[in-house]
Amino acid sequence: MKSLIVSAVGLLLFGSMSFAQIEEINGGPVNVPTAGIIDGVFIQEHIPTKRMIPYESVREADAIWSRRVWESIDLREKINHNLYYPLDEITSYDWVRNSSRWSLWTVIRQHVMNGDLRVFSPFNPLSYGLGAIDGDQLKYPIDPQPGLNFFTDSAFRDEMVTYLGKLGPQSDVPLTDEYGDPMIITNPDGTQEYAYPPRDTLWFSSKDIVQYRLKEDWFLDKERSVLDVRIIAMAPVVYKTEEDANGNSSISGMRELFWLYFPHCRFVFNNYFVYNDKNDAQWMSFDDVFWKRRFNAVIYKESNVYDREIESYRSGIDALHESEKIKNEIRNIEHDVWSF
Repeated sequence: MKSLIVSAVGLLLFGSMSFAQIEEINGGPVNVPTAGIIDGVFIQEHIPTKRMIPYESVREADAIWSRRVWESIDLREKINHNLYYPLDEITSYDWVRNSSRWSLWTVIRQHVMNGDLRVFSPFNPLSYGLGAIDGDQLKYPIDPQPGLNFFTDSAFRDEMVTYLGKLGPQSDVPLTDEYGDPMIITNPDGTQEYAYPPRDTLWFSSKDIVQYRLKEDWFLDKERSVLDVRIIAMAPVVYKTEEDANGNSSISGMRELFWLYFPHCRFVFNNYFVYNDKNDAQWMSFDDVFWKRRFNAVIYKESNVYDREIESYRSGIDALHESEKIKNEIRNIEHDVWSF
């Protein structure tokens, strides 16, 4: 009996040490907050330690039909709340995150800053956002110096402000010198003006993400006789705001922050918990959610000769009907294959 107790304590300490290492590697929460303490009945080891399921290899000759579509996941829908919650908070001192699980944005932001996920700009960086929005083609990577990341590469950190946050309002209180007088700077053209403190950076937190956009390919694989889908890329989306002359801000549209290559994201998403409102003992990973299509999305574009989005020729409820029409066409393709 005594040897059995010693063995149990040893396993508990070994489990706590191994999960402390997992937390250090993945950066995510586990239910072993302190050595020798389990926050629950058992150690939740399946998701943090499981290996990613690879895609089936597909030959070009076996893909007898394919269709590329772009979808948007609206995080305001209840079925998509497991991607949106729990919310985090970014202050000037700390990044406050949930202690048991993270939202999808929290996971993405953490690994973008660590250098594990490669960011692709939604537009050509040389155009400063004035050119075409074609980042879903993954043409404009934003990379730190080799071996560095957001925390160690100052140039990369300054550039990522455009994609992870935005500059706050300019203070209307000028800087003062040691005597309390306003500081004045002289511009290159000889004009003078008051010196103001630098604008603060307002980092996007999980509550600011309103959509995720997906670029994916649906195809028929005659080798396996299945209709399959592969997500190629994804992008977090926030509201685009504009200010009037009085300083009042209003929503003017949507803005893609950046694009990610989804096959690379799977290595990260594979080891983070997603909430299951039916059973706390059967939490999935974010990779499982996308693999099993446990979300609702609306098609906003399909491959077409005009290269146009649905909103360019349909609006409102008609755009939703057009999206459902495209989905039904894809389903009918699979149905027709099995109709003799």
